[in-house]
Amino acid sequence: MASTEMIQRVSDTQGRPAWLVSGHERVRELLADPRLSRSHPNPGHPVRLTQPGLFGGPIPDPEAELADLHRMRKLLTPLLSARRLESLRPRVETIVDTLLDELHRSGPPADFHTAVAFPLPALVICELLGLPAQDHADFCRWQIEAKQVSKPAVARGGLQSLWRYLGTLIERKRWVPGDDVISDLLDAANLDPQLTDDGIAHLAAGLLFAGHAPVVAIIDRGMLLLLTHPEQRAALQSDPTLAAQAIEEIFRFASPIERMRAARRGGLTRYASADIEVDGVTLRAGDTVMFAVQEANEDENVFPDPKRFDITRERIPHLSLSHGAHFCLGAHLARLELRYLFVSLLQRFPALRLAVPLEEIPPLREAVAGAVSELPVAW
Repeated sequence: MASTEMIQRVSDTQGRPAWLVSGHERVRELLADPRLSRSHPNPGHPVRLTQPGLFGGPIPDPEAELADLHRMRKLLTPLLSARRLESLRPRVETIVDTLLDELHRSGPPADFHTAVAFPLPALVICELLGLPAQDHADFCRWQIEAKQVSKPAVARGGLQSLWRYLGTLIERKRWVPGDDVISDLLDAANLDPQLTDDGIAHLAAGLLFAGHAPVVAIIDRGMLLLLTHPEQRAALQSDPTLAAQAIEEIFRFASPIERMRAARRGGLTRYASADIEVDGVTLRAGDTVMFAVQEANEDENVFPDPKRFDITRERIPHLSLSHGAHFCLGAHLARLELRYLFVSLLQRFPALRLAVPLEEIPPLREAVAGAVSELPVAW
């Protein structure tokens, strides 16, 4: 693709003018550009008024958003360290094994989405935050309710319940700390007076929401990809050491359901906070910029035979987890969950297959790309 085609004038989902960035090199470069942010430079823009900031309240201006982002990463990066995740590994494995037991009891056929993909990330985050086991069910229910945007009263009730519970949990951890993120944030607050209980609650809620829906979608995507590419599934079954590469290829590759639908361009949206010159084009302050991440993940200049799902790829520099300051903080946790899940799943259910034709699996069209509402399987 010529460089002049990497920045194109298009319309966003509301029909408003926007720029579309494509090509792996250009998408990677601009994802890391601090002049492109989630906030909008115009204080009256709907994005500034309706989207919450990292520490509560309306999203701040671009400069304040970047400061918030750096502060959040400074606080959370040590708490999601290799040591913490390694200590969490036995609990993640127990959660996966328990969910696979439930999958077996409920079928065949069974709904993999409901039995495994949907509860797994939420239960892992419960462990990360240090919730007592008896509170997991309520906590998971409230976060589901909180995302019911079509039912404002239900969403408000779920958010209020989550907020009250997190306040109580923070107070409990203050007196009886544990080896968990909230206890560590309370320790950090002793050195940072700006980190209030409300700030800790916002960070905990942010981990929950950012670490649930996207991981659910990638689990469903991985299941669909492996079950519709039998040679790749067989390779992973015969050689579980391919799990790490398989997960990165699942991150890179589009869901089979997405490939059945009309091609979508864009998806990840940012706003220019200053004029940016790139490829002979000027992105003006306030312009909407969309990133064609899936196209970047299939750039033939970076990925040989990019339309092939191949879990044996050795180099998979995909951009599905973003890049730069916005790179997904929970990436290592998601990888931990996914690797153990897919290896265990294929070992326990070697004859696993879709229970309905692929075209009958219903996508969630307003959710994360590739998300489904159910995923019937049999064995």
